[in-house]
Amino acid sequence: MPEVKIEEAKRFMVEALRAAGAPLKEAEAHAELLLHADVVGHYSHGMNRLELYLNDMKSAVCDPNASQVILKETAATAWVDGCRALGATVGNFCMNLAIKKAKECGVGMVAVKNCNHFGMAGYWALKAEKEGLIGMSFTNSSPAMVPTRAKKSALGTNPIAFAAPASEGDSLVVDMATTTAAMGKIEMQIRKGEPIPEGWALGADGKTTKDPQEAFNTGRLMPLGGFESTSGYKGYALSAMVEVLCSGLSGSNAAHDVPAWTHTQTKAPNLGQCFMAIDPSCFAPGFSDRLGNCLDHWREMEPMDPASPVLAPGDKEKINGSETDERGTIVYPQQQIDSYRIVADRMGITPMEIINN
Repeated sequence: MPEVKIEEAKRFMVEALRAAGAPLKEAEAHAELLLHADVVGHYSHGMNRLELYLNDMKSAVCDPNASQVILKETAATAWVDGCRALGATVGNFCMNLAIKKAKECGVGMVAVKNCNHFGMAGYWALKAEKEGLIGMSFTNSSPAMVPTRAKKSALGTNPIAFAAPASEGDSLVVDMATTTAAMGKIEMQIRKGEPIPEGWALGADGKTTKDPQEAFNTGRLMPLGGFESTSGYKGYALSAMVEVLCSGLSGSNAAHDVPAWTHTQTKAPNLGQCFMAIDPSCFAPGFSDRLGNCLDHWREMEPMDPASPVLAPGDKEKINGSETDERGTIVYPQQQIDSYRIVADRMGITPMEIINN
């Protein structure tokens, strides 16, 4: 598959966002958000999402020049209006605010309404982890999950992200959709021309499908765990929990009232998001050492297959990130390269330079 230098991928995304109306600072911040996902191997939330952001700005669903407003505040909490800004703009404002509060009083929690898609949830939790804090981030989204025993979608992929610092620069990172797979992973299978695994989504007939295009069209993803017989109600419950933290606290749209995110969207989604930071030094001493001990213990366990060692949560992304940085390039599906050549022409910017095709 084609390869693009990391800095070239960022250059392209910044120029595209600028051409769509984003100020330089916001374009660079949003490109960093998307680039992180591609570097660590979550292509569903990287450049794959760029065109949707561009279209949102063009249709005024997103206001790239908007500033955020604190509507209500205590020492440890804040309620914020995101004012329909870019996801990275709102995410940076809210997580920075949560971090500031956590450093001042041990805990910081921010709920925000009038949001757009904020990219890879783990990116925001990691901002707090880099400051020596436990970070958490959540968002609701347009309906894509079929609740247990239901026929149609009602909740979003509603991700949960958690990052905690361990000793010697190590960390635990959890970033997961509450559906079996995020919708972006369905999109990447379409781009690659490959089927999706059994149990990811339901087709129009209410039965599982391996056709990614049908799964995308019907928008009926299975909750984490699958059917009721395999504990899918747990994924449903986790998604409901995220909904409470996001729309419940912020006053945003609930998932079932959020319009589908499409290339022709004209109505602002008014998503709800929640950002949290916790200072572990406010609790028992030795937090990072205890977490480091857990991580080491898990990794040292005897694996079922010697060729597949036991990993701690977040290790796969760290490995992918190191390999990508060492290689200096990101590998994209040919279909994605082709589609962004069209975008480059439409936006009047230089297409990405391919170094291996």
